[in-house]
Amino acid sequence: MKNSFWDDIISFVRETYNKPEGLIPLHEPRFRGNERKYVLDCLDTTFVSSVGEYVGRFEESIAKYTGAGFAVAVVNGTSSLHLALQLAGVTGNDEVITQPLTFIATVNAIAYTGAMPVFADVDKDTMGLSPQSVENFLRKHSHQGDGGYTYNNETGRRIAACVPMHTFGHPCRVDELRVICDRHNIALIEDAAESLGSFYKNKHTGTFGHLSILSFNGNKIVTTGGGGMILTDNKEVALHAKHLTTQAKIPHRWEYRHDETGYNYRLTNIQAALGCAQMEMLPSFVESKRTLAESYSHFFASGEMTFISEPAEANSNYWLNAVLLHNREERDAFLEYTNDRNVQTRPAWDLMTTLPMYSKCQSTPLPNATFIADRLVNIPSSVI
Repeated sequence: MKNSFWDDIISFVRETYNKPEGLIPLHEPRFRGNERKYVLDCLDTTFVSSVGEYVGRFEESIAKYTGAGFAVAVVNGTSSLHLALQLAGVTGNDEVITQPLTFIATVNAIAYTGAMPVFADVDKDTMGLSPQSVENFLRKHSHQGDGGYTYNNETGRRIAACVPMHTFGHPCRVDELRVICDRHNIALIEDAAESLGSFYKNKHTGTFGHLSILSFNGNKIVTTGGGGMILTDNKEVALHAKHLTTQAKIPHRWEYRHDETGYNYRLTNIQAALGCAQMEMLPSFVESKRTLAESYSHFFASGEMTFISEPAEANSNYWLNAVLLHNREERDAFLEYTNDRNVQTRPAWDLMTTLPMYSKCQSTPLPNATFIADRLVNIPSSVI
């Protein structure tokens, strides 16, 4: 009976994508607009590196769409988060609260600063960082200290930042996290890498935090092949971000002068050209993905698997659609069955607390994150 339903799923996916044979990818990019035109224009100008008009245009389009005050283009999402943490003042003596159910880049970026991650649980319905879990941790394990900052009772380290991630494009309760962080003088930095096109309480994800980041990797809803963006409402922070991404070079007609440690993190003009064309298509991409999610929701209404729908008061981009199976054994069997039949499916990531480099980090109990990691499978989610 189980295999019969799994065969029905495979048939439904193939019918949905009108592809009776061959590989159905988990998520592949779509180039249906001015991508070729803008990239060729970029080639014709010879401005293919970090100097060129498309970088500024791409930043403006992201800022306008999200409602952020400023957007700063960066080479990828991981570098964006690394730099956002530095801009927020995170140092090697600090700690950063984040979630264990996330792509490893979230936690690696924290490690790049030298700071230590601290893991709190997620909410089951959002799959993102739980405000209640964060509040409980801070109440039990922290105190206010010098400068009004919050310090960890066990380690003595300052808790400098909190990084929630909008998992698979579904917004977490980021407004509640902002209230908690403001009360404890902790910088809220949103990892909105997966949630371009997602709104929570009529505000775009990435506009609740002090800083936030986006990703334009090849598997995202909008892609530049690689690429990222820092969002902020603070002009001085945005200018500093631009300065740091270009090796902290002081503008001069010919001299090479640098006033602090910078990074080669600037997005190229040729990538930005691709991004400008993709942004023109974003509304139709979101509409298509929400229609796909509705179709999946109807298909899985039988209850044999639980389809993950957007949280209350959210308008998700449904970057990756997902279902919950009954246990890890069934999850693994389903993954093998579908991939053997050329329908690409993937589990959620291994919890960060199970990885050797982060296994000794401080953590709250993680019943929700463990429940999801044991059962979740992502199913094909490309724009139709």
